[in-house]
Amino acid sequence: MSEPHPIAPEHARAICDEIGERLRYALRGDYADLPPRLRELMDELSLQDCEAPSLVPAMADMMRPLVVAA
Repeated sequence: MSEPHPIAPEHARAICDEIGERLRYALRGDYADLPPRLRELMDELSLQDCEAPSLVPAMADMMRPLVVAA
């Protein structure tokens, strides 16, 4: 098996940003059109979000270039 080709940090960031945008678009509004299991998971996530400390990184951490594992 060959070694994967690393991607440039700016490309990795662009991919992450695009995935986030598509998720925000797909999960906007209510979850009535989601399959039942995914709706259950979203409800569980909402409950845990209220109980757990935030896992969202600080803006300064998000602005640093991504490090690609070698």
